Amino acid sequence: MQRGATSSLTPNLCAPPLIRRMACWLYEGMLLFGVIVTSGLAYFIAAYWLTGLAPGEMSAQPQLKSGLQAISFFVLGLYFIWFWHRGQTLAMKTWRIEIVDATGDRLSRKTALKRYIASWLWFIPPVAATAPFHLPAIEVGLLTVGWVLVWALLSRFHPDRQFWHDAWAGTRLISVD
Repeated sequence: MQRGATSSLTPNLCAPPLIRRMACWLYEGMLLFGVIVTSGLAYFIAAYWLTGLAPGEMSAQPQLKSGLQAISFFVLGLYFIWFWHRGQTLAMKTWRIEIVDATGDRLSRKTALKRYIASWLWFIPPVAATAPFHLPAIEVGLLTVGWVLVWALLSRFHPDRQFWHDAWAGTRLISVD
């Protein structure tokens, strides 16, 4: 039986406090470091076997850099879609947060994919805005942190205190008691 099927199983659909959601977000980033490093290592090993270029030499090859970015996007997508479809990522379990659809049921893979695409609003605006200016990485990082804080605070203007990308994807973060 799915979660929203009976009134006794209906979860509280209120958003967790913003501070808890952001703590989960930071913890998720630390966990994803290992995921990205592992996939990057596999990519560099495969690229070395195919091209004979050492990792330091690969930066001169734009196709290899684009390949790494594409693989990273794909691996992150697999990670998030898999876990969101099941209800929680590893960090969400730690912080007792679950992701559900608008009715309180588990996400379909299609809805999880929509949320994954929409969640890039955390990063695309600052990177796109700074790209034409060729700013140093530290400045892009600071502007990205500023945007992340603004994006998080914008959830205060959503009627249910959800992040806007969740509203647009038809998902919601809830507390697990």
